[in-house]
Amino acid sequence: MAYELKATVKEIGETQQVSEKFKKRDLVLTDLSKPEYPQHIKFDLNQDKVTLADNLKIGDKVSISFNLGGREYTKDNKTSYFNSLQIWKLTKLSDTAPQQAQIAEPQHIDNKDIDDVPF
Repeated sequence: MAYELKATVKEIGETQQVSEKFKKRDLVLTDLSKPEYPQHIKFDLNQDKVTLADNLKIGDKVSISFNLGGREYTKDNKTSYFNSLQIWKLTKLSDTAPQQAQIAEPQHIDNKDIDDVPF
């Protein structure tokens, strides 16, 4: 399943080489869609996606696309379930707000100018 989120960078983890063929990096983002209840969510960057966080810094606003995954793990007849949020696209958002159009002050029109119309 693919999802999207706009959030602020809270923590940037170091890249970890888990095995010879697998590396990962954690990224904690703060979802501010409901400012009164901020949500701090840990996401995973795996394999070639670990570099997506290279140019980020704490406080940056980002837009991400991610997959929600889940898996089952059984050990000693005890089953546990794990969720993962894997980022596959990350875009740093601009810090500047779009400029608003300037509205010109209305100009005074003198009635004598209207009387000079040739028709």
